[in-house]
Amino acid sequence: MAAAAHPSAVYSPALLGLQATVADSFALVMYARTGVLAKTAFDVAALLQLTADELADLLHTTTKTLRTYREGKKRLAPAASEQVLKLLALARQGEEVFGSVPAFRRWLDKPAYGLDNQPPLSLLETSGGIDLVADEVDRIAHGDFA
Repeated sequence: MAAAAHPSAVYSPALLGLQATVADSFALVMYARTGVLAKTAFDVAALLQLTADELADLLHTTTKTLRTYREGKKRLAPAASEQVLKLLALARQGEEVFGSVPAFRRWLDKPAYGLDNQPPLSLLETSGGIDLVADEVDRIAHGDFA
């Protein structure tokens, strides 16, 4: 199936090239070990309508450090890379379930019943938190809101 983006979603060529990688958990981890370019993190942030500060907070670093890495065409550490790749996979999943990335982004900001009334965005700072949010999106996709 071709990666057809909604007009509201902005997938850079680099993000489109990562679709097969993020669809396979093993491939995602192997790729994360090599580190993703900081530019990829900014592309994922743009896709999810995250500010540079929000991205830095999620990756436990500073905006200045991320920008320095991007300008130097440097790669992120494996843990941050895994997080970025999982965020990309989550964006695709959210777009599928909510119909568009902006609709998914709005959902990320609202308290979610299945996540102990936490806004899903607040859980994205760890790999495990991303998994919890992905599981909740999957439950929504299958009509299980409880």
